[in-house]
Amino acid sequence: MDEGEGSSDMEFTNIDTAAESLDISTVFHVVTDILGFILFMHQQISSVLQDITQEFNELRAEYKELEVELAQSEMKAISTRRKQAARKREVKMGIRRLEKTMNSVSNLKTALQLMISEVPNVEKISMVLGPSPLRPLYVYELCFSHGRTVSGDYSRSKVAESLSRKAIRTLISRGAGSNSYTGPTKLFLLVKAPSSLNLPLHFLPKREFRQYKKTVPFRLKFRCRTHDLEMNGQPNDGASSIGLLDTEAKDLIWFQCRHTIKGLPSRTSAPED
Repeated sequence: MDEGEGSSDMEFTNIDTAAESLDISTVFHVVTDILGFILFMHQQISSVLQDITQEFNELRAEYKELEVELAQSEMKAISTRRKQAARKREVKMGIRRLEKTMNSVSNLKTALQLMISEVPNVEKISMVLGPSPLRPLYVYELCFSHGRTVSGDYSRSKVAESLSRKAIRTLISRGAGSNSYTGPTKLFLLVKAPSSLNLPLHFLPKREFRQYKKTVPFRLKFRCRTHDLEMNGQPNDGASSIGLLDTEAKDLIWFQCRHTIKGLPSRTSAPED
């Protein structure tokens, strides 16, 4: 069935790891890596997110250097000052082109960290690309098995690297991002969490939200070794997670992140059919 047609749900593809648990750092990095992949593969950014971030940081650093040089350039030749002033204008335009997108990415990452810290056993995260969550062009749904441990360290681990690579390879093999460019659009982040989640600056409850059935989502399920043991009826007390909120609560609802990422206009024209 072609993506975006029909109403049947696509089955989950399992992404397994030998690790006994998935800590909050791993979940965070896997989600943000896939988010960057979605933006790049659907041509919402011109290069991978790491390169865009590096370009933005380098432009800001160069702008500060040019400001200092121009303030101290009274003894320099007029031609040199003109070149520096022209370069400063170019750099400022580059910063403005990327600033809104990079701020949105940063705000979304901050919101995601706060949410995962609040709900370490988050089970379902959905990323929607389109004009609105109710009118999606593409939907990516990520599910995580139980057994995560709480950790305050968000440094990237080898487990996160491995899972991200597996997930991205799987999405590519299933044709993610293979359709033609549809122009700049928005990326929305939604999380299914207990109704008691209280992060009003970052997430709004969408109790009545229903996913658009005609858009078939790409679905990935991340499973750790603890999940397999539990499925076999072997308890693993050491893998229990402690959080401020318990995702075993029955009242799970969708929350929409207040921070959306708007794609950048493509520098190349859209390909013709």
